[in-house]
Amino acid sequence: MADLRTTDPDPATPHPLDRPDATPTGPRPVEGAAEPAVPGQAPGERAFVPPASLADFAELARAALPAEVWDFVAGGSGTETTLAANRAALDRVAVLPRMLAGVDVPATEAPLPGGRFALPVAVAPMAYQRLLHPDGEVGLAAAARAAGVPYVASTLASTPVEDVAAVGGTVWFQLYWLRDRGMVADLVDRALAAGCAGLMVTVDVPVLGRRLRDVRNGFALPPHITAANLPGGRNDLAHQGTPGVSAVAVHTGAVFAPALSWADLAWLRERTPVPLLVKGILDPRDAVRAAELGVDAVVVSNHGGRQLDGAPGSATVLPEVVAEVGERCAVLLDSGVRSGTDVLRALALGADGVLVGRPLLWALAAGGRAGAEAALVLLAAELRDALILSGCADPAAARALRTLIGG
Repeated sequence: MADLRTTDPDPATPHPLDRPDATPTGPRPVEGAAEPAVPGQAPGERAFVPPASLADFAELARAALPAEVWDFVAGGSGTETTLAANRAALDRVAVLPRMLAGVDVPATEAPLPGGRFALPVAVAPMAYQRLLHPDGEVGLAAAARAAGVPYVASTLASTPVEDVAAVGGTVWFQLYWLRDRGMVADLVDRALAAGCAGLMVTVDVPVLGRRLRDVRNGFALPPHITAANLPGGRNDLAHQGTPGVSAVAVHTGAVFAPALSWADLAWLRERTPVPLLVKGILDPRDAVRAAELGVDAVVVSNHGGRQLDGAPGSATVLPEVVAEVGERCAVLLDSGVRSGTDVLRALALGADGVLVGRPLLWALAAGGRAGAEAALVLLAAELRDALILSGCADPAAARALRTLIGG
């Protein structure tokens, strides 16, 4: 197995993110607030007061984070055309509500691969969550457990998969394909041994997209943030900052395999006893081929606008993927979801559910685990409102709604 260790960052040279004001604090105190009864909140810690909408967490996070960390999470590749296209594609979807449906309190439960969950939502895989708050992956996984939705642990998590899975709830493991297939097998075995209930392989990162914000910032991880699932994660290339170079891109270029193939996916399907999801599909032909290989779900995704700049917004191609795949496997939407209304739009376009990413990172940055829990409660409330306003008793009914594009 390849040794990924490199020279440790010079301890005498402080990293810009190690400055005293760079680490987000916990939930923001509110004057006069009562002592909370929030799971995971420290005794005496005051309640986190959420904003009015899920999307509003972004500004709270921007105020809490160092500029280079904000750029690392918020940015896309190239000129960020595809990043913008994700929102534009969802905003163009108008849903035709049904009237006189007699819906009082809609249900939000829905099936996703491996079970039935409280929302048609999973927490998207996202790297290095301790960059945003010390609670990191454990805090966000605990919030997902409380919300009754799956949490997808990233290969590039800053907390080992064993610690994330120990939180409980439903944890899926997201796999990046590494140059050493033995290491891929070890990661899969570790995830299964830890109790992960699903495996999500990301197929749209043969190399990291050119993310210009990170290049301009010379972005590198601070020494205390590591790729905790990889051997030598503490001493890797992602810590070696160089002006005009993204150290994260250098690191992934050294460890990711650029030539992932359908044969590799077939090998993974053969040795994976849990539901297998394939993330990063845009062309319906690829979705059909994945379904024919026996995957349990395809995730229509452009990696949040962080890979091929110029790819379409995910919602634009979703209906065609759904039509081509039919009933052969589930179809989930990723990239750009910012509200319960967006979840409704995705369902109306034919998706079985969605992955939610950045808004939950913003909530984590703003309030740690308590912020993430508040965000998922808010998302559930937004979805309930959207369901009742569209005359839907549950997410299954939402999949029968008509949509107009550009309406």
